[in-house]
Amino acid sequence: MSETARPVTRRQRGEPLASQWWSQRFTSVLEGYGLGPRMERGRRYARGGRVRDLVVKAGRLEARVQGSRATPYRVSLRSEAPSKDQWRQLEAGFATRLGWAARLLAGELPTDLEAAFAEVGVALFPHRWSDLQVRCGCPDDAEPCKHIAAVLYVFAQQLDEDPWLLLTWHGRDREALLTALRQRAASPAATSAAGGLPPWWPSGLRARPDPRTQPADPLPPDPPEWVLQRLGLLDLPTAPADLAPRLAALYRRLLALE
Repeated sequence: MSETARPVTRRQRGEPLASQWWSQRFTSVLEGYGLGPRMERGRRYARGGRVRDLVVKAGRLEARVQGSRATPYRVSLRSEAPSKDQWRQLEAGFATRLGWAARLLAGELPTDLEAAFAEVGVALFPHRWSDLQVRCGCPDDAEPCKHIAAVLYVFAQQLDEDPWLLLTWHGRDREALLTALRQRAASPAATSAAGGLPPWWPSGLRARPDPRTQPADPLPPDPPEWVLQRLGLLDLPTAPADLAPRLAALYRRLLALE
């Protein structure tokens, strides 16, 4: 089962909890639930470093949050992960879109990934508070309590640093997804469909590359006299006026002898 545990770092004063578009999108979804001051209290807890040991699993977030008592409260949040069939459709999308995996490996979330998830019937970001099943060990009956809200804000902060965590939450961590793509690339169907593609084209991508993305022909070699052009005019009082062309001709003859 996909699982990622990450240390929780405390943000400096004035530093935003979320600065990337995907983590900002997540926080805007949270704040769009209309839960008011409870979310704001959770934000203060998140900024204060109260969340410990955040673990991201398929369809689940788990953490300990330090409250007013000596023992931290255990918090869990559940959501429905995509089915196997939905993930097969998403993996097919990854296999035919070079930019998705490349951007994730570069630490960015593709801007069109949310729409791709929606096409297979999955919300990349939870649309409603009722999409989450939450539990906290604190005595507060409010839902969400500030401890639950703090975990969600810290998750947004972690997404800022590692967008793969969003896919882990949906059931595919980095290694699992890349392994699935490699297996898809090695299948007979993918191998036969890849005929005619350039040898440098990544395996498993069945779409023909745009000619604009193919490597250009190598540049021609510099002419032998290029070094003279870089030196500029030679300040030699007794040199003949045609010294530069004479030297260029000599350079060409020397190169022909090699």
